[in-house]
Amino acid sequence: MDAVSQRVMEYLTEVEEGAEDVLTTKQQIVDLDAKRNRNREALNALKMEMSDSEKVKVCFGNMFIKLPKSKTREMIQKDQEQLEKEINDLRKELKAKVNRLNEMQGKPELRGYNLSPLSTDEIKAVNSLLKR
Repeated sequence: MDAVSQRVMEYLTEVEEGAEDVLTTKQQIVDLDAKRNRNREALNALKMEMSDSEKVKVCFGNMFIKLPKSKTREMIQKDQEQLEKEINDLRKELKAKVNRLNEMQGKPELRGYNLSPLSTDEIKAVNSLLKR
């Protein structure tokens, strides 16, 4: 292979690896989001009309364990918080990876892609301004 062909192959390999990295991160986000939805369903199921002192069956791997309802809810909520953090971190990583891939391909950076949602305090401030 001559030098030009070698550089083209290296470029294509680099772009392919970048694209694979983007797809892997997207799949991780999808998987974590599915788990977050299952946890949300479990939390809704725990709102049934039974006391917090009663025990519920919780699946850990391939076995079921009876735990107090309040402890189960607490565990799921902690898991939800961790999932939220992981998903947000992956989304931030994904933005950087997509921008790097676009840069490698000579495409312009995506506009409006680095937007972030308003915080709760910002929403309250906007609402109070709109009510005037």
